[in-house]
Amino acid sequence: MTGFEVTKRIEGEVGILYLKGFLDAHTAPELETAIQGLINEKRYNILVNFLDLDYISSAGLGVFMGFIEGIRRNQGDIRMSNMTPKVYKIFDLLGFPKLYKIFQEEQEALTSFTS
Repeated sequence: MTGFEVTKRIEGEVGILYLKGFLDAHTAPELETAIQGLINEKRYNILVNFLDLDYISSAGLGVFMGFIEGIRRNQGDIRMSNMTPKVYKIFDLLGFPKLYKIFQEEQEALTSFTS
């Protein structure tokens, strides 16, 4: 089994999560912990960078759905960037571009929080 890694960086009011590897039912709890950690810090503007993510399952997608309502209730948002075509295709098939703002580049997504 290939691993999964999530790292965090803070840029102003935005918490950025970098995903790497395979996000599936076995590794989804790591992402849940990372997002909950940002919420615990009262960081409701979250950017998820998918550049190094090779695979995402429905369990991984479910993590985002589980948090978005509470984050938006606190005037925040989850935005996404740097998806590979393979990962984007999964998001697109399930209608995620209608629910989330997805950007080509991290800087573009970061700027969107302040504009």
